[in-house]
Amino acid sequence: MLKNRVTKKETLHSPLTLRPAMLAAALLVAPVYVSAEAVDWDGVEGNEVTLFYPGQASWEWALTQSDHSGNERFRQGRNCSYCHKGEEGDIGKLIVAGEKLEPTPIDGKPGSVKLDVKMVNDGERLHVRLAWPDTGYKPVEPMDKDNALRVTMMLDNGGVGEATRAGCWGTCHDDANRMASANGEERVKYLSASRNKMSRSGGGDNVKTDDEIAKLLAGNHFMEYWQARVGVDGEAKSVHGYILDERHETFDSKVDVDVSREEDRWVVVLSRDLTAPGDGYKTLSEAKKLMVGFALHDGHATGRAHYVSLDHSVSLNGGDADLQASKR
Repeated sequence: MLKNRVTKKETLHSPLTLRPAMLAAALLVAPVYVSAEAVDWDGVEGNEVTLFYPGQASWEWALTQSDHSGNERFRQGRNCSYCHKGEEGDIGKLIVAGEKLEPTPIDGKPGSVKLDVKMVNDGERLHVRLAWPDTGYKPVEPMDKDNALRVTMMLDNGGVGEATRAGCWGTCHDDANRMASANGEERVKYLSASRNKMSRSGGGDNVKTDDEIAKLLAGNHFMEYWQARVGVDGEAKSVHGYILDERHETFDSKVDVDVSREEDRWVVVLSRDLTAPGDGYKTLSEAKKLMVGFALHDGHATGRAHYVSLDHSVSLNGGDADLQASKR
């Protein structure tokens, strides 16, 4: 098993609200997971993935002709990245400024972040290394008073059609918290299959029976996510979850995390066994591509005030895909 400890590499430049001296001290003593057999990342080729600010763009918005000019191609089966890959920076800049899909612009928040993604498949585990520069954004009033940083990878192994079309966007609905059709209701991410009916405003609370939800879960129709969470005290935690009728998450996670700072950037490594260790975990079969989406909540952000990626495919065995998990 991996040990709980925090690492600090070179100079620490904190984007957190804590005073730098306090944060540095916290990072030196707070726990983070470190692999007993560290991966040599220097020889692994990386891919640049642009994360961008999405505002209130939802699954339903993408399917609505009056809202989304590309909805016809999307309905015909094109995925989000087919039309928008390379445009993420411009889209994020437009939305974060409140020019579209954002009724409450956030002053000083960059519209996008460049994420360096490296993956390794060692035959037993999948290791994912995510690195990005400090955005420099510091909120006047933190949204999340408990956590300074959260970085997440959501994945599917073929069980959820929306994942192939739109990555994690398949879980983002118009009636979720702080979205356009929320009407003050508290509702988290979910999959359309968990609802008895869907409309332009989402699926609401028309949730299927417990037995129906259990059958969907047993049938691999859920999205899994791995998350590294850094608290305001500098402590890093591993969070695992899955999304179906709602978001289910636990700190009793089988995902190991390593969080560190290298000068002006964050480096996070997420890893777990290729075999599914229990309910809510996907079997990471080498015979299939994975579909993944990445999200970053920096500067004490919460909810939709984050950065997200478009859909990306991953090959674990050298097949054709956007991202490759190098064999070791």
